[in-house]
Order: sequence, then structure tokens, then C-alpha cells
Amino acid sequence: MKTNLAFDNLHIFGEEKIFSVSELSFAIKGAVERHFASIKLRGEISGLKTHTSGHTYFSLKDDTSLINAICWRGTKVGFKLEEGMEVVVTGKVTSYPARSQYQLIVEEATIAGEGALLKLLNERKKHFAALGYFDKKQRLPKYPKIIGIVTSKTGAVLQDMRHRLEDRYPFCHVVVWPTNVQGTGAADQVAQAIRGFNFMLEKRPDVLIVARGGGSIEDLWAFNEEVVIKAVYDSRIPIISAIGHETDTTLIDYASDLRAPTPTAAIELATPVLSEIREVLSGSGIRISSATSRIIRELSSRVQMCNKSLSSSQFAIINISQKFDDKVERFENAILSFLQKENLKLKTKKLMQLDSYINLKKHQYSSVNKRLERASDVYLQTIHEKIKSLFVRLEQSSFMKILGKGFCFITNAKGETINTKKEFCTQNRAGISLHFVDGEVSLD
Repeated sequence: MKTNLAFDNLHIFGEEKIFSVSELSFAIKGAVERHFASIKLRGEISGLKTHTSGHTYFSLKDDTSLINAICWRGTKVGFKLEEGMEVVVTGKVTSYPARSQYQLIVEEATIAGEGALLKLLNERKKHFAALGYFDKKQRLPKYPKIIGIVTSKTGAVLQDMRHRLEDRYPFCHVVVWPTNVQGTGAADQVAQAIRGFNFMLEKRPDVLIVARGGGSIEDLWAFNEEVVIKAVYDSRIPIISAIGHETDTTLIDYASDLRAPTPTAAIELATPVLSEIREVLSGSGIRISSATSRIIRELSSRVQMCNKSLSSSQFAIINISQKFDDKVERFENAILSFLQKENLKLKTKKLMQLDSYINLKKHQYSSVNKRLERASDVYLQTIHEKIKSLFVRLEQSSFMKILGKGFCFITNAKGETINTKKEFCTQNRAGISLHFVDGEVSLD
């Protein structure tokens, strides 16, 4: 009767053979590998360590026993191995002759049962919540121009989202980043897509939607991985999660800025209703029309004020001109009177003093004349500055400047200004004229 299959073939050495340590170790290794070339083993992960080489070392244990295990770098495992996780692994048993210990080489691994998954999900939820990954929320743009979608390029989810967007908000541009949404590497691809959208310089989306259809908790597990949750937390673009059906819950739902029960519902949350946009535009048109009418009324009132100001400015210029003429006339009369008086004084002087007297008066006259010239120059300059200032004010007040900006005013046959729509409608069109900066146009 065979009691230990692993040692069935050791008789090949003969009963009297003396083994070396290496011979025995490699004999045991060969026997173990032949009889346990492929097995499934269930146990709890303990002593998990990942070497710098990328290989992962751990132990699988139950209530009474423990076995060492190795997961080589590049081995496809659809989730992240964690301490205390209960798993079912597929692999082969081998031994390590250098230490005389046997171990399991892991080739595949799954989480053991839905209960274990839910337990792990709750633990991760508490862990991420403690790190603050669920606290940051961003506001979604009201009218997005570009929507980024992270989902599988196969399946009906993407097509359903596109059809809903065309019906609801056809103005928006869509950028799709296709990824795997379950299985090995799906979490890394989703995280890379989110980061890739954030690094875009051109056509960067205003909002992101991470979507996939329904499935089991195992199918949706990629959206519970830390690499995805961290990418969502770091995103500067608002994110809507649309994973599975309404009853499906993943950790990305808590980290996202908004959760949608379905992928098509995510489109509805990300975009406005077309009818609402039309109402906004209609209201804006009414406000613009009202503002335009108010501006026209104000400008018309300003034109009338400018006309009145122009008339008063003309009167002021005429008044100044008259005062100037009066001053000049008085100045001339004063000079003439002065000369007459001096001439009279000269006649009364003695003839012997005439030459010296004449020289003295010439000097006095020259001095007076210079003072008069300076005073006259100052006075004329002051008058000139006043006239120049009035002309500037007159030009600034001119209604021609208003017309030069693209406005016009309307007059009836009598030349009276028409200020309101009511006056325009009651007037006879014959004789109505539109006055522009470069002329007028008659409506008859």
C-alpha cells in the first residue's frame, strides 16, 4: 500500500545507496512537482512582501497549517494581493532545495467567494475614506463643450451613450479613451485614461464619464482598486461614474464628483436639456432688445442736449468776440487820447527845451509802448485760449461725433426730431429723413 505518492520513485537509487543532501533534495523536488503539477488551493494571505524585482512572496494559511507561495513578476492576477485576503490560487507545488522547504508557484488567483469580496470592499471603503479620497467634489460645467468617455470600445454602452447625447445635446464633442473594464490590467488602463485626459493641452474635456455595463462584483472589481480611486481623486476634470446598474456600487462612485445609475443617465447629468437652452437664449434676446432700446433713447436724449449746448456755445463765442472788439476799440481810443495830450504838452514847452523834451518823451513813449505791447500780447493770448477752449467744448458737444459712431436721428417734414416709436408711426412718411454723419436720406 502506498502511503506517500511523493516518494514512490525513490527506489530507483537502490536500497543500499547513500544519498548526498543535494541528491535527496532534488529527488524530493522532482517527486513533488510531478504529483502536484497543477492544484487549486484556498487560504488566507499572510506575510505579503513584494521584492524590488517585482516578484511577490507570501504564505497561504488556514486554521492549522501554512504554505509558502510565490507570484512571479508578470503573472496575471486580476486584482491587488493584500494582507489577510482570502483567495483561491491555481499553481504548482515545488521545493526549494537550498532550504529544504516546499512552496507553491502561483499561476492564477481569484478572491474566495462574494462574502470575502464584500468584506474586502468595506475595508477598502473605510481605508479610502480615512485618506480623504471621498471628500473632494467639483462642480460640473453647465454647458460642456467636450465630454471625455472612459469605457470599452466594444459593447452597447458606448453606442447607447452616443445616441443619448445626439438626442439631447448634439452641440457637444465627444472624445473616447477605450480601455478594458474588467480583468487583468483593467484598473491600470482606466487610471491611465483619467490621467491622460488631465494631461491634454488641446481638446481637453470639460467633464469625464467613466462607464461600463452591469456585472457581478468580480466583474466590477477593477473600479474598487486604489490606482483608480487615486486617479479620480487627483483629477482636475470633474468625473461622473456610471458603473453597472443602479443597484451596483463600486468605490469609484464615492470618489467621483457625481454618480449616475446608468451610463445613459450619466449623459443626462452631464448635459443640459435642449429646450432649456432655447429658453435661456430667448430670454437673453429679450433682454438684449430691451437694453438696445434703452441705449437708443439715452443717445437720442444726449443728442438733444448737445444741440442745446451747441446753441449756447455759439452765443458765448459771439459775446466774447463783441467784448474783444470793444476792448480793442477802447485801447485805440486810449492811445489816441494819450498822443493828443502829449502833443499838447509839447506845444507849451519852451523852444529851447524842445529837443531834450522830445527825447525824453520818446523814451517814455517807447517804454509805454512796450508795456502796452506786452499787455496786449498777454490779453490776446488769454482771449485766444478761451476761444480755443470754447471751440473744443463746441466740438465735443457736437452731435456729429455721435453720428460718427454709427448712430442717426430722424426728422419729419418740418425738421422736428422724432424721438419715439409712437411719434414715428403717427407721422406721414413723406418728408421723413434719416440724418447720418455724411448726409441725410429721405424715406419718400
